[in-house]
Amino acid sequence: MERLKNMGLRRSFFLLSLLCLAGALLLTYGVYCTCARLADRYPTYGVVITPDGVMTSTERPTLEQERARELLGRIQLLSVLLIPVCGLGLAGILFYRLKLRTPIAVLNSGTERIRRHDLDFSIPEVSADELGQICAAFETMRGELMRTNQELWRQAEERRRLNAAFAHDLRNPITVLKGTVKMLRQGNGDGQALERLEIYTLRIEQYVEAMSSIQRLEQMPVCRKTVNVSLLRDELQETAKLLAPSLDVSVAAQDLADIELDHGIFLTVAENLIGNAARFARERLEISMQILRQDSIQECMQASSPTIQTADGRKLILSVIDDGSGYPAELIKNGPRPFGKKDEDAAHFGMGLYSSQMLCVKHGGELMLENRAGGGAAATASFLCAGTRM
Repeated sequence: MERLKNMGLRRSFFLLSLLCLAGALLLTYGVYCTCARLADRYPTYGVVITPDGVMTSTERPTLEQERARELLGRIQLLSVLLIPVCGLGLAGILFYRLKLRTPIAVLNSGTERIRRHDLDFSIPEVSADELGQICAAFETMRGELMRTNQELWRQAEERRRLNAAFAHDLRNPITVLKGTVKMLRQGNGDGQALERLEIYTLRIEQYVEAMSSIQRLEQMPVCRKTVNVSLLRDELQETAKLLAPSLDVSVAAQDLADIELDHGIFLTVAENLIGNAARFARERLEISMQILRQDSIQECMQASSPTIQTADGRKLILSVIDDGSGYPAELIKNGPRPFGKKDEDAAHFGMGLYSSQMLCVKHGGELMLENRAGGGAAATASFLCAGTRM
């Protein structure tokens, strides 16, 4: 029976039809022969001629015997017509019960739950036939819908937090602007009023530009191309010289050939992480770059960050370590947030780590932040690389 369930639909229908039709023909033959033997028990009116030429008259059947013989003949005729048809009907019933009923019920139930916007379920493995493949495709579609909904929910939640942070950070400069305008209208403005207006207007303009940059990052496509690792290493060294000229910087990278990644996204994340580390480092920056195969990603990253997930292919791992005071506990616990700042420096809006996290996720990776046991902070960014050659 299990073999029949995993058989293709056409083949299984043909097999069931053949078996049921063969059984129906055997049953028809049995009924026909049984009726013939029963009919032979009744006398038939006529003349019997023996081999020696003697003619003998047979017994005339009674009315009841004639009716019985007629009934047996009708049964023979009906059995020849009806039993094969019933055999084919039985084949259809068995085909539906064994091959169609369960997958159709599963698909109907899944469709109804999706119609109610309920994606928290799974489609079981039904069989290996065509309907089983449809159920598997339906489960894949449900999973993709669920992941899409979760991503949309995450984006909506991030947008809500971003708007809340934006509104919160704008409250103070707007209050200052309103107070300054009120003083000027009353003729009580001091000599620094215009300068204050200019400073806070510029600050609001910078906030708006930061918001626009986040929207551009969300819409940025990932365009992977072949990049030489030695080129990336040189670019990291140049970036560190520009952003941290007074620090002792070391850059380490595996001796690799080419990798497939979005060059622009990688450099943007690298610049953000190096620039952020340079602001808080005391004397030293350590930058490293390596590629981990699929079977070693989880082993190497799990100890330091259970949040970095494995994926098909290889990942480029970029680490930036400084000897500063480390990240705030809230930042490590909740992750980067828009307009999250360690201090009240108006020149920085706390968008570097947040935008880096967005870009890592777009590139199939993740950003992990941690404080080192010996002091200092470490930022580890991962990028999914397709077609890496080692």
